[in-house]
Amino acid sequence: MKKILIVDDENRTRSLIANMIQSFGFDVEIVGESDNVQSAINAIQKHQPDIVFLDIQMPDGTGFDVLASIADKNFDVIFITAHEEFAIKAIKFSALDYLLKPIDPFELKAALEKAIQKNTTAQEKKSFDALEKNIQHKEKRRLVLKTQDSVHIVDLDDIIRCEADRNYTSFFLTSGNKIVVSKTLKEYETLLSDFGFIRIQQSHLINIKHTDRYEKKGNSVVIMKDGSKVPLSPAKKDLFFKKLENL
Repeated sequence: MKKILIVDDENRTRSLIANMIQSFGFDVEIVGESDNVQSAINAIQKHQPDIVFLDIQMPDGTGFDVLASIADKNFDVIFITAHEEFAIKAIKFSALDYLLKPIDPFELKAALEKAIQKNTTAQEKKSFDALEKNIQHKEKRRLVLKTQDSVHIVDLDDIIRCEADRNYTSFFLTSGNKIVVSKTLKEYETLLSDFGFIRIQQSHLINIKHTDRYEKKGNSVVIMKDGSKVPLSPAKKDLFFKKLENL
């Protein structure tokens, strides 16, 4: 049986989440509730939960402060947040889960089901390490990539390009490594578009910083610094050259 802790500064939200969880019929137990940072830290240390629903904004700090105060994070986290773009992007970069307020029961059920089926391992803790960096405005963003066997933390500058293969995305790195994850290219396009990445063809997302040259003979292609050739869609030419000019 999985133990659950609910942390949110709104009593109504805590009650709503608790009632929804109980209605799902999962083999879980709600072991406690907290409404601020310090009580959340105390509750985690006392109850040793398996899953923590964690509000981001609280009167005495943030959910990130809670995590920073816990040395051994032997639990999964599902963040609860209003639409805070910076926080949500940091969470997405770190490959962690979140729910937007007001809480949707179907999204809550899906997130909880995923957490129940997942075993928290040492590799999972890499997501928390990346999050600590990603929530700092001055730090370079780090992208967590989860494969079937491993969890990789990748600096954005080390990504040359991404290539779609149906519902999978392959990342090609400056080290020569290739990492394949079971997420669509569209998800990464949305996440990386503000960081110098551009989708220049349906199946290809490139890091503009790693562009070597453009060849217009025959079919237009972009040559990347690792020698790979990426086709350039005519519809993306203007955007591509605009991005190059801004480097």
